[in-house]
Amino acid sequence: MTKNKKLLKNNKQAPKSRQRMLVVFGMLLFLFFGLIGRLGYIMLYSGSELKTLATEQWTNQITIDAKRGKILDTHGVSLAMSADVYRVDLDLMTIVKNIKNYTKLSEAQIDAELSNIANKLAVATGMKYEDTNKILNSKLKSGLRPTGVNLIRRIEKENIDKVKALKAKDKLYGIMISADTRRYYPNDNFLAQVLGFTDTKGQGENGVELTYNTILKGTAGKRVAEVDKEGDDLPYNSYTYTKPIDGKDLVLSIDSVVQHFSEQLAEQALKDNKAKAITIIVSDPNNGEILAMVNKPDYNPNTPRTTGKTSAELNLMWRNRSVSDAFELGSVMKIITAGAAMQEKLTNENDSFDCKGFRMIGKIRIECDGIHGKQNLVDIMKNSCNVGFMELGQRLGSERLNNYIKLFGFGLKTGIDLNDETLGVVKKTETMKPVDLANLAFGQGDAVSYVQFLKAFNAVANGGKMITPHVMKAITHVGEDEKTITDEIYKDKDGKQILTPEIMKSLRGQLEKVVTEGTGTSANIEGYHIAGKTGTAEKPINGIYPKGKYVASFVGMVPVDKPQYTVIVSVDEPDPAKHFAAETAAPLSKQVFLQLFNYLSLSPAGKTESILKDVVAPEARGIKKAEAIKILMDKNITYDIEGNGEYIVGMLPLPGNLLKEGSKVKLTTGTTTSYNKIIIMPEFSGYNKEKVIEISKNLGINPSFKGEGVVKSQDVKAGIEVHKGNTVRFVLQKSVD
Repeated sequence: MTKNKKLLKNNKQAPKSRQRMLVVFGMLLFLFFGLIGRLGYIMLYSGSELKTLATEQWTNQITIDAKRGKILDTHGVSLAMSADVYRVDLDLMTIVKNIKNYTKLSEAQIDAELSNIANKLAVATGMKYEDTNKILNSKLKSGLRPTGVNLIRRIEKENIDKVKALKAKDKLYGIMISADTRRYYPNDNFLAQVLGFTDTKGQGENGVELTYNTILKGTAGKRVAEVDKEGDDLPYNSYTYTKPIDGKDLVLSIDSVVQHFSEQLAEQALKDNKAKAITIIVSDPNNGEILAMVNKPDYNPNTPRTTGKTSAELNLMWRNRSVSDAFELGSVMKIITAGAAMQEKLTNENDSFDCKGFRMIGKIRIECDGIHGKQNLVDIMKNSCNVGFMELGQRLGSERLNNYIKLFGFGLKTGIDLNDETLGVVKKTETMKPVDLANLAFGQGDAVSYVQFLKAFNAVANGGKMITPHVMKAITHVGEDEKTITDEIYKDKDGKQILTPEIMKSLRGQLEKVVTEGTGTSANIEGYHIAGKTGTAEKPINGIYPKGKYVASFVGMVPVDKPQYTVIVSVDEPDPAKHFAAETAAPLSKQVFLQLFNYLSLSPAGKTESILKDVVAPEARGIKKAEAIKILMDKNITYDIEGNGEYIVGMLPLPGNLLKEGSKVKLTTGTTTSYNKIIIMPEFSGYNKEKVIEISKNLGINPSFKGEGVVKSQDVKAGIEVHKGNTVRFVLQKSVD
């Protein structure tokens, strides 16, 4: 009986045991699936982040920067290079371990010790304490200290010597000094806005440094090693090393000689014209290469961030005005209007126009500079007659004129390989009124950049093809055998034919007349076939045209039959008293052409002869020898001297004769200041009033003037002998162009 009771009791407990087992098994199963779920979550969602944190802790990675490529001119002259400087890196683990009793210090106490070191490093390097302290006390995402950090790049030897002295004095182990490179521009302000500059990390920030940054910067290398918790390399570890690939060299189409004399002329013109800015561009119209691009004033790319200037002022200083600024064309727009009308067969060179000095557009009277009377197409271009071009604009109509304006590339980017190119401003056809059309036809209304007009003007020069202007010529690198290898050559883009070669040839002929007989005579050089156009436009500021604000421009090409060079010159806000292009931009263009011909040794016939500037032989008589010699040397004139007298009493050729630079004169000496008072009357045609006064004062003649502008005629013919003290009357003529 007792046995049966025990059996019954065991039978009752059995289900309870199974229940407990099921509960335990269920809990274990729950824990198992929970663990699987957690592992899955970590692997799928948190794996990447945890791996990054772990990698930060067990690896030490050092980036090794590549050497930035050079920027060279078309002849291989270095315009930008990477100079040797230094960098300072910090092994934070080593620095911390060398802090006395660091194992017994709290994190806050270690931070305080590091801050003390940061202060010393700030003094040595010239950095701000806030920056050095932030670097030394930096932390990873995991909250741990990084094994190594960069303190400063591109530091000069003077500061490195201070760091070395600090390191030795305080036994600061963990400070690593190594070679580095810094961008260096050997010619300071030279070609500043085209070259641009690099930022503190060595990346291009402006100009071709920015445009071709990927090519110039190369590919950084790195060294990665596994480390223990103290930051030391593990004994079994074989670190990985990736060698940096240096940047490639950028060869520009810029010719340093052409750029140099263009910059000199621009700098002088800036002062002479009391102008706000000067722009000069020299290019090859057949392939779009830019040989020179000058913007004055400029800046030094070695120190681009001038102290005291705001961000807006710095951007204004860095901006390449040739590319980023738009200006109203003025009369150079007449080239486009004439080409469009000829292409549409709405005019020809024998067409007739009647200028009465103005034209009525509805009730609005628009003036012309003078009453030109009966003229043909060549005449209205030569005289820059607004009335004639308003007539052509009316024949074309708003839609057709605007179509040609866009065909010539206005309102579109040229594709030039420089940053921040502007689109310019082109009036919409549907909003144009008759007075807008009239003004636009002779150059007031739309606004374009200098490179936009360069592309359009080059099409006139090359027979009608739109070729992209550019400054890159080639990408190269130096191979293992020290030989230069060309990786890429610039290929002409676009090439679209917009007008027929015959019309472009006719336009070039008209533009040559502008230079030989019209408003551009102050750009003329005897014997050279130069075609060009002047333009003086009122300058809009904030939507209005304030009095006395102008942009004077000249565009020219040479030789007319098959142009090899085009030149654009702009004088922004010249002295209002002398603001016409015929007085400012055209004479400056003449100087650019003279220097260009001399550099290229091109004669009018294309022979290789040295082309030297014409100079009026100065008066060197009646003064001591030393003074006379200085006067002649200032004009680039050589001399022979006869006699042992103290004073110069004779000179052949006589003062006033037109000589070439380098010509030789014969001086005769005497014991008194007496001499023959005869001079030769110079040719003053095309000179402005100031130049006439300067020469007349030296020669001893008395000028009188009628009118304003440049010399149109003189009452004593050139080449005639006259006595000093004679009065010569000059008639001056000005032009809105």
